[in-house]
Amino acid sequence: MIIRPAKNILGALRLPGDKSISHRYAMLAAIAAGTTRLANFSTGADCASTVACVQQLGCAVRRNQDGTLEIAGREQLQAPASSLDCGNSGSTMRMLSGILAGQNFSCVLHGDESLTRRPMGRIMTPLRLMGAEITAGAGDRPPLHIRGGELRAINYTTPIASAQVKSAVLFAGLFAEGETSVDEPHRTRDHTEQALRAFGVEISRSKNRVTIAGGEKLTSIQAAVPGDISSAAFFMCAAALFPGSNLVIESLLLNPTRASLLDVLKLLGARLSVINLEEHHGELVGTVKIEHSKLTGITIEGAQSVALIDELPVLAAIGPYTRDGIDIRDAKELRVKESDRIALVAKNLRAMGAECEEREDGLRVPGNQKLHGAEIDSGGDHRIAMAFAVAALRAEGESVIHGADSAKISFPEFFEMMESVTER
Repeated sequence: MIIRPAKNILGALRLPGDKSISHRYAMLAAIAAGTTRLANFSTGADCASTVACVQQLGCAVRRNQDGTLEIAGREQLQAPASSLDCGNSGSTMRMLSGILAGQNFSCVLHGDESLTRRPMGRIMTPLRLMGAEITAGAGDRPPLHIRGGELRAINYTTPIASAQVKSAVLFAGLFAEGETSVDEPHRTRDHTEQALRAFGVEISRSKNRVTIAGGEKLTSIQAAVPGDISSAAFFMCAAALFPGSNLVIESLLLNPTRASLLDVLKLLGARLSVINLEEHHGELVGTVKIEHSKLTGITIEGAQSVALIDELPVLAAIGPYTRDGIDIRDAKELRVKESDRIALVAKNLRAMGAECEEREDGLRVPGNQKLHGAEIDSGGDHRIAMAFAVAALRAEGESVIHGADSAKISFPEFFEMMESVTER
């Protein structure tokens, strides 16, 4: 994909459904009584992997002409006839494992080359403590072999803050005898808690501890998935770079555990306003307007790094265009995403002529730098491809994004939508 420099970002957008919520709604729909109907379900390949797995587990799935997705739940999932293909989706593999741990059958979960490199020990440990039999390849890498069955409740403290680990344990807790609790070092996104409540499950929170009782029954829902705020991050950061920008994003997810991006952009100096704020199934949804203002600089660390883990690559990519730069710390988790995102961000910034300092848990990107067009290596990582498409909009000369097709993992419409709001 060739990216040419832009003058401004102008217009209005309505984005495909949030990936995190889409995954969770599809999984819970599979074990809920009745048929769940979902509008604006994520168009990304990752969520398609979750839906395909749900189908393999015996749930009838229908895509209607109006674009809605229907999933008929089952009281008992059925053993799949073949290995469950999670594609590139770590979310599918990690969270679905929690549900599969409580089923009375054996199954195998595999993924593509990228997913096969990602660690699964973080969910294997608590699920084994609950009584599931789980084995994996060398270094706790996929494929996963799971023999489910009767589970026991546990009180589990996650060594790292991970919404996927929390979700796997809470999903398994639905099938365990007694109350299961998860304690986190930092509070992670709470889409699982909101989704469980939407499907009729009682769940309680005390500070960073979440508790669920086993044996609760789920009831199907009808819902519209709000626009994906991690996808919106690319457009917001792009709009913040140009003096005449004026961008409106409608029906956007504004969950407080995901909306740290808005706080960071405001601290950087971007002009942001939120209107039409509503609540749908526990999730806040609203319209965001963003305009340019001179960007200063910021340090992102601790709990904020956890909350912004998906948005950090694009924030780093616009770091050179700020006055004081962007310093990212406590983000070692970026090393074990679809790629080593810290290394790739540093490599591509340098290719565009920027200075940056790579660290084990993050990077420092000095401000007040000029970038030139370059050959960008996405590493097959959707967020790297999109982050550097944004950086390339303000560079001098054209850039070529290699592996741009990887955007299909989360956001197939990205390049088309970006072009629709770009003024040249």
